[in-house]
Amino acid sequence: MNAIHRALGLFFDALLAPFERLGDGFALVIISGLFGVLALLVFKRISFQSGIKAAKDRIKGHMIAIRLYQDDLQIVASSFGKVLLHNVKYLGLNLMPVVPLFAPFTLIAAQLVVRYAFSPLPVKTEAEIQGMLPGEGVMLEVRMKADHRIDVEQLSLEFPQHIQVLTPLARNAADGLALVEFVATAPGVGEITLKVGGEVVGTKSVVAGVADRLMQPERVSDFLSSWLWPAEPTFSSSSPLYRVSFQYPDRRIGFLPSGAGGVLLTFFVASIAFGLAVLKPLNIQI
Repeated sequence: MNAIHRALGLFFDALLAPFERLGDGFALVIISGLFGVLALLVFKRISFQSGIKAAKDRIKGHMIAIRLYQDDLQIVASSFGKVLLHNVKYLGLNLMPVVPLFAPFTLIAAQLVVRYAFSPLPVKTEAEIQGMLPGEGVMLEVRMKADHRIDVEQLSLEFPQHIQVLTPLARNAADGLALVEFVATAPGVGEITLKVGGEVVGTKSVVAGVADRLMQPERVSDFLSSWLWPAEPTFSSSSPLYRVSFQYPDRRIGFLPSGAGGVLLTFFVASIAFGLAVLKPLNIQI
């Protein structure tokens, strides 16, 4: 999965570059729409187009029969049953070709999220830090794999120079969980180094005060989660780390909704809008 993400990352770097000259919001909408059109073209090739059209025509025909013979309960009941039957067939003909598209669309959406959903951590002055209450910093959560929970007792962290730690590392061996609060004191991009018994077991990128091409709040180890976070490779199978995470602020892009949810919503809406615009010109049945 890491190799796929690296290849897709290079592809999207080249693909998005010309559109981003007109603004990140423009790039996000256009690329989302283009992939929506591409998905429809693939759908057309892998779906039973004549079967979809026939099912739609039969549904329309029986709906007309219900309208015309509404006083004949036998015809209405028969037509209603056939409408339900052809609706099930119609949905099946549409859903089966959609399933293979879930995987590429997930990978595409993940690339857009790590590019447009998050802003760097804010940089705090010394006066601001002095006035902060507990919980107002950035909370880093480290979770160990189930069979390495006890290793959290030996966990230690090394932060880059632009990060200041606010609290001691709190550990819970029963859950394999460790928490620490920190803030950024200067702009920069660096790595939080995690060690167990003095041995490096992983790192987590942290960006503050400066724009960075790719940012994600989590680094993970399991296969399913790795589909969602392409900016950093998964932890190795030998690492005791399951997930290391903290929260980046949501990024605002003009009038578009912000954060990961906003990027996904934009991707979904733009894909559908562009797709609907080309249905008839491309003669695609859905």
